Amino acid sequence: MTDSLSKNQPQQNEQQNDRLHRYVFNELDCRGELVQINQSLNQVFENHQYPQPVKQLLAELMVATALLTATLKFEGDISVQLQGDGPVNYAVINGNNKLELRGLAKLQGEIVNEDLHSLLGHGHMVITITPVKGERYQGIVLLEGENLAQCFEAYFKQSEQLKTKLWIACELSPENNKAAALFLQILPANTTRAEEDFQHLSVLTSTVKDQELLHLDANTLLTRLYHQENPTIFPSKEVKFKCGCSREKTEAALVGMDKQELLEQVESQGPINVDCQFCQARFSFDAADIKKLPS
Repeated sequence: MTDSLSKNQPQQNEQQNDRLHRYVFNELDCRGELVQINQSLNQVFENHQYPQPVKQLLAELMVATALLTATLKFEGDISVQLQGDGPVNYAVINGNNKLELRGLAKLQGEIVNEDLHSLLGHGHMVITITPVKGERYQGIVLLEGENLAQCFEAYFKQSEQLKTKLWIACELSPENNKAAALFLQILPANTTRAEEDFQHLSVLTSTVKDQELLHLDANTLLTRLYHQENPTIFPSKEVKFKCGCSREKTEAALVGMDKQELLEQVESQGPINVDCQFCQARFSFDAADIKKLPS
């Protein structure tokens, strides 16, 4: 069931954080998405001491990945990686079609400037989709845009041949972090009208301010941007942080190693500690634990 935005204003106390909204234009050949995250982003940063530019990069990558995940029709896992030769040599958001996301970044040098290419240097974006059924897909795009939004736009142009625009905003602080993004895409109508619709809506969307994108609820924001176009919004979906690490998965990794060597390591160095890179959870294994592992 869908609702016309012009007829259904949200309650004042409606929870807007960590939601993704899809919407269409009944008279125009375009579609859009809006994502706003807060708690899930804070959880990605928890237990990490990222410099501010790296937090900005991960926040932008997280909202862009959420939009991408909602756009593609698949059931399974998705990974969006940024790889480069700059101070940030690796950043990734992993997730699934349920919008359960986690992320991390790895640094190899001092950060001097904050723009995308100063952070990552020469690099590329790797998008990997692993469906529950069907073949694994991987797309690679060079990081040639001025910012991350342009890199995602290039991916859609390359992979789907559909004009796409993204607008991303972040608000980061030691106490609280927010990020939001708007997505606009032409429908595969391949007509002059569709091109005109996309250009018209792009001009309207370009008027959005960062504070509006971050702090207005979806209905208010979309009605303010498109009050004459009367978009229809679909029920929203929750965006969640979910790491997915567990003691059982760690045990499964240890099973593939030589048990006697593990026992010797425990005897000489103490319990084996395995830390999750994403959430920093620690799983500890002493000699008794090692002996219980299947041979």
